[in-house]
Amino acid sequence: MSDSNTTEFTNPSTFILMGIPGLEAAHVWISIPFFTMYTIAILGNFTILFIVKMEPSLHGPMYYFLCMLAITDLVVSTSIMPKMLAIFWFNSREINFNACLTQLYVFHGFSVMESGIFVAMAFDRYVAICDPLRHATRLTNPVVVIIGLAVVLRGNMLVLPYPFLLRQWPYCRTNIIPQPYCAHIAVAKLACADIHVSNYYGLFVQIWMTVFDLIFIVVSYTQILRAIFSLPTKDARIKTFGTCISHLCAILVFYIPRLFFALISRFQQSVPLHFHVLIVYLLMPPMLNPIIYGVRTNQIRGRLLRLFSYKRT
Repeated sequence: MSDSNTTEFTNPSTFILMGIPGLEAAHVWISIPFFTMYTIAILGNFTILFIVKMEPSLHGPMYYFLCMLAITDLVVSTSIMPKMLAIFWFNSREINFNACLTQLYVFHGFSVMESGIFVAMAFDRYVAICDPLRHATRLTNPVVVIIGLAVVLRGNMLVLPYPFLLRQWPYCRTNIIPQPYCAHIAVAKLACADIHVSNYYGLFVQIWMTVFDLIFIVVSYTQILRAIFSLPTKDARIKTFGTCISHLCAILVFYIPRLFFALISRFQQSVPLHFHVLIVYLLMPPMLNPIIYGVRTNQIRGRLLRLFSYKRT
């Protein structure tokens, strides 16, 4: 590694991604679960998209939102995994400054979009269970499109300041990022300026994405549970609640690890650097979401079984 990586500079042309600090010797072995999870995520989410496209009975709001979720998972995982695997396999650690900003913008932006999609799916479940007679008239295709555009616009607008803030800071300490991908806070910490604006704005986005979205989801499910418990029979309550299980599982997979890792990023000084191996959490939702919905959703599972049965015959 040349000295230019750590000498003083104002506008870095490249950053150096360290992979998993302290575990460099095990990068090849670490890459195996990452590559496996990425492969499952790609195959699983493309399968969801294919099944929904090919099955006319799945052309409804719930499955349109599921397709949005699949596309978002594909973009989130693909924004970081190819470069991460290049680090693990080929020790290709350099990343162009503009490419780094692009990577963090896409990753953070689509993560915010994914949170918004979970809110939209909670709203869909709320209308379907609490006001079933008006579900078809309230969540029409144009309304679904408007919700989807709002989710995309919110994700882009909330994250848009990230690259502009990072571009204005001088970088005169080091260009070494102690993790395998570019993230807003990780890059901001390399600046030799007062980065309180970046810190506070990043915290604002985290609060908006998690707290506000989770409040909406919790309120929606409070109303949903009230409607379920008002049903006359136990079988009806179980069947109705069963339509929410996939969504609830996906929410837990998305939010719990993200909150945990956000705390680690904020208090990085007291956390061992090799703890970044838990970055594997980033691939949990893209990998598990198609499995959750494939196993729990009868229509998707049935279409998938028919597809495999047709191929065998």
